[in-house]
Amino acid sequence: MRLTNVLFKKVKSKRIMVVLESVVSGHKFNAFRERLAEKLEVIRFDPYIQQDSLYRERKRIRSA
Repeated sequence: MRLTNVLFKKVKSKRIMVVLESVVSGHKFNAFRERLAEKLEVIRFDPYIQQDSLYRERKRIRSA
């Protein structure tokens, strides 16, 4: 192993994958957002209640 390989830091991704969960029914889906952005809140169609619903970010899954 060369010295240059040891000195390099691991590069972090600019985007991360997060879980968005419906406030009404608990339906979940995955989405991507920028690492430094605020937590996601979107209005999207919820198949459980057949209406638009508010989805909030619940958990960070991995970097992408």
